[in-house]
Amino acid sequence: MGTSVQVTPLCGVYNENPLSYLVSVDGFNFLIDCGWNDHFDPALLQPLSRVASTIDAVLISHPDTLHLGALPYAMKQLGLAAPVFSTEPVYRLGLLTMYDQYIARKQVSEFDLFTLDDIDSAFQVVTRLTYSQNHHLSGKGEGIVIAPHVAGHLLGGTLWKITKDGEDVIYAVDFNHRKERHLNGTILESFVRPAVLITDAYNALNNQPYRRQKDKEFGDTIQKTLRANGNVLLPVDTAGRVLELIQILEWYWEEESLNYPIYFLTYVSSSTIDYIKSFLEWMSDTIAKSFEHTRNNAFLLKHVTLLINKSELDNAPDGPKVVLASMASLEAGYSHDIFVEWANDAKNLVLFSEKGQFATLARMLQADPPPKAVKVTVSKRVPLAGDELLAYEEEQNRKKEEALKASLLKEEQSKASHGTDNDTGDPMIIDASSNASPDGGSHVSAYRDILIDGFVPPSTSVAPMFPFYENTSEWDDFGEVINPDDYVIKDEDMDQAAMHAGGDVDGKLDETAANLILDMKPSKVVSNELTVQVKCSLHYMDFEGRSDGRSIKSILSHVAPLKLVLVHGTAEATEHLKQHCLKNVCPHVYAPQIEETIDVTSDLCAYKVQLSEKLMSNVLFKKLGDYEIAWLDAEVGKTENGTLSLLPLSKAALPHKSVLVGDLKMADYKQFLASKGIQVEFAGGALRCGEYVTIRKVADASQKGGGSGTQQVVIEGPLCEDYYKIRELLYSQFYLL
Repeated sequence: MGTSVQVTPLCGVYNENPLSYLVSVDGFNFLIDCGWNDHFDPALLQPLSRVASTIDAVLISHPDTLHLGALPYAMKQLGLAAPVFSTEPVYRLGLLTMYDQYIARKQVSEFDLFTLDDIDSAFQVVTRLTYSQNHHLSGKGEGIVIAPHVAGHLLGGTLWKITKDGEDVIYAVDFNHRKERHLNGTILESFVRPAVLITDAYNALNNQPYRRQKDKEFGDTIQKTLRANGNVLLPVDTAGRVLELIQILEWYWEEESLNYPIYFLTYVSSSTIDYIKSFLEWMSDTIAKSFEHTRNNAFLLKHVTLLINKSELDNAPDGPKVVLASMASLEAGYSHDIFVEWANDAKNLVLFSEKGQFATLARMLQADPPPKAVKVTVSKRVPLAGDELLAYEEEQNRKKEEALKASLLKEEQSKASHGTDNDTGDPMIIDASSNASPDGGSHVSAYRDILIDGFVPPSTSVAPMFPFYENTSEWDDFGEVINPDDYVIKDEDMDQAAMHAGGDVDGKLDETAANLILDMKPSKVVSNELTVQVKCSLHYMDFEGRSDGRSIKSILSHVAPLKLVLVHGTAEATEHLKQHCLKNVCPHVYAPQIEETIDVTSDLCAYKVQLSEKLMSNVLFKKLGDYEIAWLDAEVGKTENGTLSLLPLSKAALPHKSVLVGDLKMADYKQFLASKGIQVEFAGGALRCGEYVTIRKVADASQKGGGSGTQQVVIEGPLCEDYYKIRELLYSQFYLL
């Protein structure tokens, strides 16, 4: 029987809610993603609360609220106590995202679901991995290997591969196959025939234009508004897709020689860009090579100014400007306040680069047709004064007194409960049993009045002497054994010291974040309901960085998983993709409901066998990338301890057909032929070589389900010198067994 795999969605199926899924591999429970939405609605976490204590490990795929927003709350309130794994950028940028979310809400409400300390505590247990790094689990997870791979959606974004006994479970949501300005595309297509693939249907019904065409249209739309003397607001996330938008704006401003100001405004904007500058190796090949050759860092911004306080924006020179402000949902943060101020001016533009979360202000404004007016709540934090301040101080003093009394009482009880045990073990105490009186009584007070160096211990003392701690250091022939780790400052401690409260890499605090945390002045939140007339222009352009429906279908056909699980997407998109995959990808497609457990255990039977020394001594290996491959003819036997073993054949092996091993990339082969002096071009989906020969890849008609796990390479043309030459070069791209 294959590796046992069960999948249970906890949130984010048949809708666009946050992502959170329980994946059990041979009884080891993975929580993959722990998302929340911008409403921070605890009701969404009810399914998670029922299984949080059973989680063995948490895997985080992307550094935004939808993928990790509930992590601090789950660890504080729901009993989640498992190790967490992510890439370095997901860890860093996720931390900043949560700081920004907390501070934005604390400014406008009595937010108490989690604190900055809870955020720090949750991220302290994160183990950071690099792309393609195999991490072997131990203990209960013995034999399971996890590895992050490029997703292409956000910086550090991850496809998770979980491997057990040679079978792969791939978790691939929010991936993007297209190479962007700051990110490479996903490597999902490099996985072929995994046992289980868990992916999303979010974009299954959408198709997108070409990137360069879209980037130009984006810049032109903004420039048109600025030239009409209007302002442009782009509601963005804290440290995710905003990075691509910044790169596009830098490119467009350079191309068009524009000098309109661009502002990036979040509570942690300077910290965000400081960290981004150090993550070039996680970005696109273009950015990495540019830095390698010219030492030019793509995030040394020439046209974008970083702001951390709205007062800085208010004091900026008058005139048209572009502002990228968090949050993208317009539910809180600077974007909410700026929208309220700018919405009434018809010259202004609010440009949405991603679909708003369900039931948020951004989603309402993206409706067709958009509303002419919206009701919003405007809140701000003001200092207490007068009677309110006095009442607050009295309440705080009362709480301090109660806490002090409770502490003293607890200390008295502790001394009373430990006094007897400590006294009996104290060498300075006279044994009461040796001072028994003739009438059978005992002088219990005999040890209370002993004078020790002129000090009479009070009656409440636990022991009548100062504490003494024995030095238990280890010694060897060369002296005391020293542990070097005792003298090393751990990276995690340095990171936390630098990052606390939105600090950047130099340990500095963003001004607004520091003021909020360090300002202990009592305050309250004042709220007003307003009706905002929406006269400004509203425009939506898809810069979410996800593969579109056409690409998703093509990739899934290529990957051709044995079993497919669909999550995260509208009911219509999920059902559409499910029917397509049943027909064209694989016969086992599942789309479970919330808390519905599906068993996707592989139908394959896997056995562990030993390769005998006699057999291996006659095997000829050939190098294939990082692996060595060979063809084996053997018979199965058993070792002395009963383990299955492959032994040499007792009779001559039957001949077998030659096997070509490898995956031909037509674009690479085109360049290879050109380097050999052969005229070559793509025409009608095929590679035309010279005048007469054509090469094309076609799906194996015998493959069940129509998937393209294996493909045939067809070479057509007359039997001439060019034909044989091109065929020989084609064979050279494979390994022959």
